Amino acid sequence: MTIRTPFGVPQGVPHAIAKIMRTTLYLLRHGATAANLMRPPRLQGSRRDLPLADLGVRQAELTRDFLAVRAIDHCYTSPLVRAVQTAEIIAAPHHLKPIPCEELIECDVGRWEDLDWQTIRKQEPEAYEKFMANPAAFGYPEGESLTDIYQRSSPYLEALLEKHAGEVTLVVSHHVIGRAFLAGILGLPLSRARQVTLDNCGISVVERQGQQTAVTTLNALFHLQGAAA
Repeated sequence: MTIRTPFGVPQGVPHAIAKIMRTTLYLLRHGATAANLMRPPRLQGSRRDLPLADLGVRQAELTRDFLAVRAIDHCYTSPLVRAVQTAEIIAAPHHLKPIPCEELIECDVGRWEDLDWQTIRKQEPEAYEKFMANPAAFGYPEGESLTDIYQRSSPYLEALLEKHAGEVTLVVSHHVIGRAFLAGILGLPLSRARQVTLDNCGISVVERQGQQTAVTTLNALFHLQGAAA
């Protein structure tokens, strides 16, 4: 059994080795659902549990094929169906059973669930403008704000980096979850986290060495070429 210190370094590992130990987190948004593919797309939060569309399955399969030759030691997922399906497909070559975690569930978008942004702007112009100006302070009406999401999910993702120090972990979650966590690492205030755009099955990579944590890849999509064919 490996015993780890409070900082996630295996007990007995020399300090010099610990300093260069690389911890990798693959952070993915789930594959596409019908709501994602509508034009314009519909908001899809924690209250709507749609499965993957055919295109979403294909995206997950292409991601699986790309990551199959790369080491992955652990897999965690949001418990929503679209994320679980994606995680199971990608984790299969690694013989991993994705662990569902409530902390990774998508943002509660409140009464804007299943609406598109044009409709929201027309129906609730004041709430829309406040949200767009600062989603960290003014959240989804009757739902969560980006501050709520960051406080719920980011400590959990940080804990995974500590728990699995020196290893590679795959996390399949959602757009808002990824935005909040990655914005923090990139040094963006939460009020600007919506500038971080993540596509369905886009791959972002977070790496930690010593005390340094960085986003080394943001929303890579090259592996999805031909997904719509």
